[in-house]
Amino acid sequence: MELPTIAAPGVGERADAAADAACHLYDTVAPWGPGAPGGWSRTAAEDAAEAIETTAYALASAAPGAEVVLAPVHAALADLRRRLGLAPAELLTGDGLPAAPRTVGNPRRTRWVRALTTPSPRQPPSRTTS
Repeated sequence: MELPTIAAPGVGERADAAADAACHLYDTVAPWGPGAPGGWSRTAAEDAAEAIETTAYALASAAPGAEVVLAPVHAALADLRRRLGLAPAELLTGDGLPAAPRTVGNPRRTRWVRALTTPSPRQPPSRTTS
């Protein structure tokens, strides 16, 4: 499959902005290395992981079967999240592929949704019956 030369309205501009932001992020952290002063924080690492995950979900719509090709990206990010002690991002579907992002309006902000929807220690988790 060959992609068209012109993207849908806004897609090209947003993809270009995402690529620029990724380059700026790399330029900012590359000299420091892991654990050095001024390096990564928990929030920054989660934001970066969510940016990659969300971009992979978006790119999955580029061609039939693209989500299968991108599945290792989600697996690698899940492993990275475990190594960094971050909360898991998404659950896998029955066929082993990543499920759709759980926040439709802005999937990049899943961290805030988890914080708002996680029961407090004083409340028992609610039960749902199917």
